[in-house]
Amino acid sequence: MQYQIYFKVKIKKFIPVVFIVVFIMSLTSCATKKDLLYLNGGAPSSSLPFKWSEMYIQPNDIISVKVTTEVPELAVAYNITNPLLQNNVQGAQMQLQGYLVSNQGDINIPVLGVQKMAGLTLEQAEKQIQESLVSKGFLKNPVVVCRLLNAKFTVLGEVKSPGTYTFFENNLTLLQALGLAGDLTINGIRKKVTIIRTEKGVQTYGSIDLTKSDWFTSPYYFIKPNDVIIIDPNSAKVKSAGVVGNAGNIISIISVLMSSFLIIKSL
Repeated sequence: MQYQIYFKVKIKKFIPVVFIVVFIMSLTSCATKKDLLYLNGGAPSSSLPFKWSEMYIQPNDIISVKVTTEVPELAVAYNITNPLLQNNVQGAQMQLQGYLVSNQGDINIPVLGVQKMAGLTLEQAEKQIQESLVSKGFLKNPVVVCRLLNAKFTVLGEVKSPGTYTFFENNLTLLQALGLAGDLTINGIRKKVTIIRTEKGVQTYGSIDLTKSDWFTSPYYFIKPNDVIIIDPNSAKVKSAGVVGNAGNIISIISVLMSSFLIIKSL
């Protein structure tokens, strides 16, 4: 009898402690609305200055060079393939029709010869090739169009579809890149999106807070070729990686222990 009374007193003292611990742990795993919503402060003012991004050609890039002129037959010699057939080429075949920029930053165009491309924007590359064709007396009034064929970025971490994606746009925003990866999961930290960038031989690191709008003028607003985007997991995701780290698991364990304890007591 004395043992039963002692046991009941201990249980009554123990139960409030269990509920307090569970309540505190559940609070630590909760996320507020501000942690999940993009642009909590509203969109930036339309009067803010806006500058489009420029992509610079780098070694190992694959660029297409399409030369046309008033007489199409005269431009055939300066193209890897017939310009009239290039529009029907897609995917990996398109890269085979481009020029691989060497480690020295050069490409070798038929008849025209070696052209230094590394460090130039696509627009500057077009102008340089066009001027070379004219100055060497090969063509009059040629039209040159350059495109980057293997521009890609990588998304790692808490997104629905992590991986490496290819794009052909000259200006791809960070939000568009995350959209291609299926957006962040509920466990992704939106206040710290890390971007690793290598451009002109220099590697830089940037951090973006998607819950604010001040990053619209950041150099990381636009994605550049070979960017790596990293989305870290929040504390709830990290805790769930352990056996007892998740609050739900802890509640289940405590429930099982309590049930077992009460069953043993009733025997």
